[in-house]
Amino acid sequence: MSTTVTPSAGPSFLGSLSQYENYDATPVIGTVFSNKSTQLSQLLEAPNADELLHDLAVLVSHRGVVFFKDQDITVEQQKRLGQKLGELTGKPETSKLHKHPVSEDVPELGLEISVISSKGGIANTGHQTKTRASRGWHSDITFEKVPSDYAILKLHTLPPVGGDTLWASGYEAYDRLSPAYQKFLEGLTATHDGKFFYEYAKRTGKKVNLERGAPENIGDDLTAVHPVIRTNPVTGFKTLFINKGFTKRINELTPDESDDVLDHDYLEHREGNRVVSLGEKPYFDPNSKSRREASLGYEPHPNLSSDSRREAVCPTPHIRFDAL
Repeated sequence: MSTTVTPSAGPSFLGSLSQYENYDATPVIGTVFSNKSTQLSQLLEAPNADELLHDLAVLVSHRGVVFFKDQDITVEQQKRLGQKLGELTGKPETSKLHKHPVSEDVPELGLEISVISSKGGIANTGHQTKTRASRGWHSDITFEKVPSDYAILKLHTLPPVGGDTLWASGYEAYDRLSPAYQKFLEGLTATHDGKFFYEYAKRTGKKVNLERGAPENIGDDLTAVHPVIRTNPVTGFKTLFINKGFTKRINELTPDESDDVLDHDYLEHREGNRVVSLGEKPYFDPNSKSRREASLGYEPHPNLSSDSRREAVCPTPHIRFDAL
């Protein structure tokens, strides 16, 4: 009987976190801290907290998504931790935690926390039951002029089946393109649009947040122009920065050419998927490497009585990409 052991993340990525038991979920993306005794709340309060959290941010930027099991971290600690991840990797002092345009009204959580629930809310703003699952791949809040550097997803409650979250690597998607196609894309920009949140707010009577964590993210304009290819300043790796959820067109191309590029880049490259289970707390770098999708089965189902709920925080809005 043979046993296959998945190698752990390289020491250069782990830094001071190498003392904690871990393994790579896939060769391309994802590192798991498998011992439940590794608590983020303890890292946050450790004497060398800044060193540990800096190394966590660097690890997330390299591996795309990092998982911690059965965490006891509180909401306020989660916010502090999210803020620290950005501060320790060079974000501007003017950037704070992001506030979603239509955050759920949950006073005990605050506007910095987005509640994603099968009972309704922002998770269903653009939801369609009869569509290809691949259209669910996205990076969060790319419609903002200043997106977040990192994000945190806490799994609160899941149904007996379904509710999985998949992750894929934008680095890998870029690396699989030919050098000629990479060069072609590096000269392009794309328009990202989140105006459908206004339609949702109008339909449900919700208030739209006009101040969303950074001075650049103020007002009612939920559109932004970003490069199609971005370079992560922490790693130096290039990544595709387009997604079906928010990217509407490639600005320098005709509509037909734009559709061809978006369909090719977006739908064809999905390497290193990882399913998140109940109790895990993934940290991911939404604007550098990770893209995620809630897989089929998360929608409300007549035979499921339990609520599906996730809580997300997008820390430290901060724009850092190749010059336009």
